[in-house]
Amino acid sequence: MRSAELFREEELLPLSALQHLLFCERQCALIHIEQIWVENVFTVEGRQLHERVDGGSAETRGEVHTARGLPLRSLRLGLSGKADCVEFHRLDGPEGQAETQADANAGAVLPGLEGRWRPFPVEYKRGIRKSHRADEVQLCAQALCLEEMLGAAVRGGALFYGRTRRRLAVEFDPALRGLTSDTAARLHALIAAGRTPRARREPKCASCSLLEICMPDALSSPAGRYLDEAILQADRDLP
Repeated sequence: MRSAELFREEELLPLSALQHLLFCERQCALIHIEQIWVENVFTVEGRQLHERVDGGSAETRGEVHTARGLPLRSLRLGLSGKADCVEFHRLDGPEGQAETQADANAGAVLPGLEGRWRPFPVEYKRGIRKSHRADEVQLCAQALCLEEMLGAAVRGGALFYGRTRRRLAVEFDPALRGLTSDTAARLHALIAAGRTPRARREPKCASCSLLEICMPDALSSPAGRYLDEAILQADRDLP
């Protein structure tokens, strides 16, 4: 990650690619370097869920203003994308006034609304909670974008899983923020290198929509091993 300078607009990468990278570097390269995309039942269900959420209109109910399909970007991380849903919780009421006075960055000013509001991103996922932190990193990246865009602290958010119909609260602590920044840096390095990592068969491959294109089992055959060695030797011979 370039700490001394910001990324330019044309260098921004999709925020969603962070999740692809943490799931599988090869999948990420196939999608974002080779521009290959294939749908399966999981991607279709996920896309339909996002479309339902993003297509809703903004609304204010009591002390919460909800924005949907909110465009995001971070020139520091070099990312751009869209938030499924961002809840803005009002801080200028009796309960939030002391907190706002103690922390000038506690809330954001929103067009057409009075007072200050704390951003709270909510990301919708079709399945269940995963064993890795890809979903949390994607949500944290949204929070970092919001902080950069609004100049307001974003302390937490939530992941809503369609299978369980429950929210999982996520705190954006230093460890998660560091992992998110490091993942963004890895993403830029992968795309800049322009090389797709070789396939490796893993249990998670069964759920990948690119399985038939990736062909991780091909390397287990004699021809596959020969081709793999030839590719590696060609890479070593490059200047």
